[in-house]
Amino acid sequence: VVLGLWLCLGCAWAAPLSPWCLSAQLRRPGDFVLGGLFPFGKDTLNLAARSEPTLLLCDRLFTDGLIWALAMRFAIEQINNSSWLLPGVTLGYDMCDTCFEPLVALQPSLLFLTRNGTRAIGVLCDYSEYQPRVTAVIGPHKSDQCLLTAKLFSSFLIPQVSYGASSEALSNTELYPSFYRTVPSDKNLVEAVVLLLNHFGWNWVATVASDDEYGRGAQALFLSMAGPNSICIAFEGLIPTELAEPDTTKQLENTIKLINSTKVNVIVLFAHSVPAQALLQHSLAMGLGKKVWLGSEAWLLSDIATSVPNIQSVGTVLGFVMRTGTVPGFQEFVAELFSSVAQEEFCRRSQELSGLEDAEVLDMHCRQCGNVTLGDIWPMLGVTPVQPVHVAVYSVAHALHRALGCTSKGCPKTPVRSWQLLHFMNTLPFEVNGQSFRFDQSHGTNTGYKLILWAWRDGTVTYLPVGDYDQSLYVRTSQIQFHTPDKKEPTSECFRRCQPGQFRRTKGFNLCCYDCTDCSENTFWSSTDSTSCSPCPQHQWAPTRSTRCHDRTERFLSWDEPLAMALLALVALTAALSCGAALLFLQHLQSPLVQLAGGARSLLALLWLLLQSLSCCLHVGRPSTVLCPLQQLCYALCLNGCLSSLLPKALEITLVTEFPRCAPRLLRWVTHGRAWLVVAVSILTQVLLCWCHLHLGPDYLVADYESLPREVLLVCGTQSWAAFALLHGYNSCLAFVCFLCTFMVQTPGRRYNVARGITFATFIYFIIWIFFLVIFATLRTVLRAVTQICTILATTLGILGSYFVPKCYILVFRPDLNTRDYCQNLSEEQPEEDRQ
Repeated sequence: VVLGLWLCLGCAWAAPLSPWCLSAQLRRPGDFVLGGLFPFGKDTLNLAARSEPTLLLCDRLFTDGLIWALAMRFAIEQINNSSWLLPGVTLGYDMCDTCFEPLVALQPSLLFLTRNGTRAIGVLCDYSEYQPRVTAVIGPHKSDQCLLTAKLFSSFLIPQVSYGASSEALSNTELYPSFYRTVPSDKNLVEAVVLLLNHFGWNWVATVASDDEYGRGAQALFLSMAGPNSICIAFEGLIPTELAEPDTTKQLENTIKLINSTKVNVIVLFAHSVPAQALLQHSLAMGLGKKVWLGSEAWLLSDIATSVPNIQSVGTVLGFVMRTGTVPGFQEFVAELFSSVAQEEFCRRSQELSGLEDAEVLDMHCRQCGNVTLGDIWPMLGVTPVQPVHVAVYSVAHALHRALGCTSKGCPKTPVRSWQLLHFMNTLPFEVNGQSFRFDQSHGTNTGYKLILWAWRDGTVTYLPVGDYDQSLYVRTSQIQFHTPDKKEPTSECFRRCQPGQFRRTKGFNLCCYDCTDCSENTFWSSTDSTSCSPCPQHQWAPTRSTRCHDRTERFLSWDEPLAMALLALVALTAALSCGAALLFLQHLQSPLVQLAGGARSLLALLWLLLQSLSCCLHVGRPSTVLCPLQQLCYALCLNGCLSSLLPKALEITLVTEFPRCAPRLLRWVTHGRAWLVVAVSILTQVLLCWCHLHLGPDYLVADYESLPREVLLVCGTQSWAAFALLHGYNSCLAFVCFLCTFMVQTPGRRYNVARGITFATFIYFIIWIFFLVIFATLRTVLRAVTQICTILATTLGILGSYFVPKCYILVFRPDLNTRDYCQNLSEEQPEEDRQ
């Protein structure tokens, strides 16, 4: 297996590589070839002109690429020397320089796609049997290069594993089905940054990004997550990546001025090392002031950014870097490799393996190979992350292991197409140096992040770990010393955080500036810094400035309420008066006064009044679907029984006084035994009306959630006012008939006027019902039941007081008036008058 590592000098210069004849080692044959894309140089690179011992800017870029290339070679040699991963199979490599340019990276990519053994790419309808020059590709490092090359390799379904591209756009497996990466995507990074901002309460920030795929993509993700997490963006801007452009300086200066005008204390910077270095340098030169800079691994670990003069004055630098492990034996491998390159035999054998015919085509010879020493590269070995490259190579090796069906004895010598590796890379985990890895659904490996702080000691920066992020954020705040005088975190707020139970009310045109307003009654604060309060469910309530809803309690006229107990005492008194009057009437049943009042029918009326007063108990306690219809029915039926008992006496009086000529013929229908028939017919009529009321629209249980703020009011509601009028209208008609029959009756002197009792009883009934209807129709509180009880009691007491109590007074205190002369029936006097 060959990992192809080619140096593609597509630029107008020769990229320097190493003193150990790396130009001859760029290609190494094998059973399978892996292509490698690494950033070895840039058009400004000129190591031959370097005079200072420290690495210059371009030296640093070159050194990173060289270390990654060495990491790939180290991994391949480990795999080739392994007796269990790919026994009997060798990996080779073709390594090429991308020159940090996407278009330059296309040249080696096209070379990798050529048919094995040729320099041509076949145009076929079916590529299932197509065997390209390389089996898989490692790299490139930058996202903008991967977005270009990933489309190319995905067309041929050649696995491409990047060790640095983090753009979220590459997570689209439909567009890039064969692209993988051994680093987390920018989405995970942005989530960590947002959690860090919320941790310190920073909600007024500026964000700056480099004008490339990485910067624009990360900034767009950050902007999309900032709003939902209550983070307001005071300024967003892009900084150029080409520093040689004429307008670069002016653009950087304008960015600093705009940031300064926002008065933010936190700047989120998504950029590579060179644009970040330029922004930091201009911020110091223009006196921006100390800020909190939040960054990513793209510039945090780069000595390019820390090489800015007086960089310690920039403020507090925090950021997230990938949590990567070490690669055991890599530094020893590099040291041994650099110590062996002086041997002419090594370089001669390397030239024999290089395939010079391809080198001539691509101009692979390095013309400046003698300027990099182990001393130049050694300081960066502990900073540049090499584990992603190591894991990338091993991911392909493990996929080959499974595709070939290797055992401990060896691997079958069977051809494996590139597209056949994708299944094994998608589904199975693999282990590297005791650590397990697996590509997720977006073909990435989320190993988490470390939160680091730039800590300065004697003018030297150290990267101090102060937290971790792996789905959740943990910050060791006590270890962070900010640039403020008290070493505490600065504030960066356009607004104050609303307290629990308050919502944000935007003022003006800036969505980030608002007032905190208390949640009103029956609403609650549902989420952090929400812009409105959520209404409570109907069965719950909430006080002002509440964070949750409470269950409503049921409200009705309960038995233990003082008002209910007072009404029940009045009910007992009314019932006692009815019973006392009934007993008294029963005791003097044959006396003239009782016979004048109706005799046994008076006892029936008192019995109905007793039942009517006791029906008040139906209105106390929790109402139900059974009790609600019974309340009106019992009242109407009991009142009808009383009025029906008085009706024969009223008819008797009006016949004698107003129709004397018809009286002898009609009196027998309203006196003696036939009077009971009138009572029975009247009660049966009311029973029929009660049945109609039940079918037309009986009262029903109503759960009222609006009348009371904290309780649910249980009352009996009127379903049909027509049915209500039909039920009680008949009683009103009876009362009106009794009133008409008695209110104009004149009684001779020294005679008891029984008509006046009926007149006043019906008159009181009408007055009570006028008030009752007005109040009953408008009340929707627990007082509705109180109103009905008071109406029943007032009606009962009115009839008792106007009709029965005066008679009881005569029976008890004036028995001398209970004589036949004083209490003579009008129907008995009339014949005597006629005889005269």
